[in-house]
Amino acid sequence: MPNGGSTSVIIPQQDVDVLILCGGLGKRLRKVSGCVVPKPMVRVAGKPFLDILLGYFSSFGFRRFILGVGYRQEHIRNYYRLCPKGIDISFSDEKTPLGTGGAVKNARTFIKSKTFFVVNGDSFCDFDPIKFLKFHRENKSLVSILLTKSSAARDYGQIIMNGKQRILVFNEKNRNAKNCFVNAGVYLFERKVYNFMAKEDIFSLEYDFFPKMAGKRIFGFPSPGYFIDIGTPEKYLKAKKYFQMSIKR
Repeated sequence: MPNGGSTSVIIPQQDVDVLILCGGLGKRLRKVSGCVVPKPMVRVAGKPFLDILLGYFSSFGFRRFILGVGYRQEHIRNYYRLCPKGIDISFSDEKTPLGTGGAVKNARTFIKSKTFFVVNGDSFCDFDPIKFLKFHRENKSLVSILLTKSSAARDYGQIIMNGKQRILVFNEKNRNAKNCFVNAGVYLFERKVYNFMAKEDIFSLEYDFFPKMAGKRIFGFPSPGYFIDIGTPEKYLKAKKYFQMSIKR
């Protein structure tokens, strides 16, 4: 697993909450994983993918995690019933699927920090969250999105920014997009963002919320680090290879 590294502390990251969205069904992965579990619990390099995310953020000093659980949540609750040493884990329960936006809204009562991370539980990006936090604060951003360059941009949300890195356009799954910045599935929100969210309980960040925020206090933070998701069998096998190689280094 990639190391977090020794970055100087700019703000007390131990007081910043990290919400990880863990409601993915993982149906497409079953033919290669053989598991009927939530997508973030599919095993990669001998451990649940969620372990990799928790380990990565905790290596930078983050200590408070909220897991947005739904589908077959008992697998997640049972596995993390005893929290790993030094971190605190809470569970935000979705009685029915709420979409990514609904999951963030549903977790509101668990969020203690003014600024908090939201992370997709089925993707990983090698980046520096402390630098991302600094960028977010310096721009007085309401929402910041971690970005990566992709030649297969049609599979992800395409981002267009101005010279100050303010996001002007957010197109989710643009089939015509090539070699552009895309959404890496890691976000920083201010708590006041809830005032801008839909009144409905079920909605998507990628399709319903981010496009409406474009041109406002929403900024993109490019990262040159490796990005991978486990949404398809091909990508899952690629992720397994990547993390197995990381362990051997």
